[in-house]
Amino acid sequence: MTVVTTPVLVSDGIANPAPLGLCAFGMTTVLLNIHNAGFFELNSMILAMGLFYGGLAQVIAGIIEAKKNNTFGLTAFTSYGFFWLSLVGLILLPKWGLAEKTSEGAMCAYLGIWGLFTLFLFFGTLRLNRALQFVFGSLVILFGLLVAGDATGNKAITHLAGYEGIICGASAIYTGIANVLNEVYGKTVLPIGPVAK
Repeated sequence: MTVVTTPVLVSDGIANPAPLGLCAFGMTTVLLNIHNAGFFELNSMILAMGLFYGGLAQVIAGIIEAKKNNTFGLTAFTSYGFFWLSLVGLILLPKWGLAEKTSEGAMCAYLGIWGLFTLFLFFGTLRLNRALQFVFGSLVILFGLLVAGDATGNKAITHLAGYEGIICGASAIYTGIANVLNEVYGKTVLPIGPVAK
């Protein structure tokens, strides 16, 4: 008697959280940088996005990445989620009388350490797809421009950072949506570049 074996696909039963994290990061980044580019004031829309989508949604995505045993995703999404929450805190705590307003020098240190952290994560993307390499590479540039804008007080640099940040955020949105559509259709609908070997 011949026994026929059929391979069984084992799934962890957990959806891919990366599109949520990427879209949360990207949409919040685009909106903040439309402000940095000088199109509208810093307002409640940006703060709410920073708290609930850029902040909370990314932390949730990072926790799910931990369940999927993805250390890079855990580190990136939870860290940038808390970046958004801390950025909103930097804005609101002085308004509530709970802390002094952040000086330009302190803001440079804050943005600079996040830029350095992002640079280190960028090296991790060299083993991932080209779209993520672009997201993290452009984010390193964004932090650098924001530091330069705050350090010099030159609004033209901050406005340039805003335009560059719109590109960075849009690339994250693209990468997140590409992940969703490619999974839904079971083929490459939106290319994200080959995974590095």
